[in-house]
Amino acid sequence: MRPEIRILLALAGFGVLSMIVYAFSAESRAPGKNKSGRAGSFLLGFWLRDWFYWLFRPFRDFCASRRISPTTFNVLGVIFGAIAMVLFARGQLAAAGYAILLSGIADALDGEVARAQGRTSRAGAFIDSTLDRWVDFMLFAGLAVFFDSGLPVLLCLVGLGGSLLVSYTRARGEALGVSCRFGVMQRAERMIGLAAGGIFDATVASFTGAEPGTLMIVTLALIAAGSTLTALYRTIWIARSLHQSD
Repeated sequence: MRPEIRILLALAGFGVLSMIVYAFSAESRAPGKNKSGRAGSFLLGFWLRDWFYWLFRPFRDFCASRRISPTTFNVLGVIFGAIAMVLFARGQLAAAGYAILLSGIADALDGEVARAQGRTSRAGAFIDSTLDRWVDFMLFAGLAVFFDSGLPVLLCLVGLGGSLLVSYTRARGEALGVSCRFGVMQRAERMIGLAAGGIFDATVASFTGAEPGTLMIVTLALIAAGSTLTALYRTIWIARSLHQSD
């Protein structure tokens, strides 16, 4: 059995067990669809997102009690993102996938720790969202170096452009007084997709006889299409809302 399969089976087993515990917890059965209190939608559903924050709450509380700065997690997210970029460029897709997961966890925890410590601020929100864009850039850049030329590089460019536009349209709309958080390919979905594509690529290639990188190309195509359509939808929705208010 491939090493990444063993790791994934162990993680999947732990995840399923923790989901069962969460499902029977009082918090899971409490009324409300979005118990995490975080803004925005999530393609996989609020239940999974709420489970994630419930799972990491003890670690969040530990960090908050030790007064660890939320910025520490911002920096860790960028560091793991840079590591993923280098690993992608070197063709180590599975390792890059795990680095993306660590980057995503760090990015999710920075806001949680800030709220637990009562240290939320506009400066922190700006740093968080800006560093997220740097990580997005690094991931697609690493993949572009790996594929070197052809359609995959074009998908990297479209995926990167769509990802930045998804964030820009939301930010620009909110600056003008219109909030649009809808879409099927927001950052959480993109990070999960890139991580899964990297981790499972070699396994899919070995079982299907496909060339290495095939699953990642399919993942990039989905991200490119989904992010571009999400950005287009937000552009039209926000423009119409502003036109009606004007």
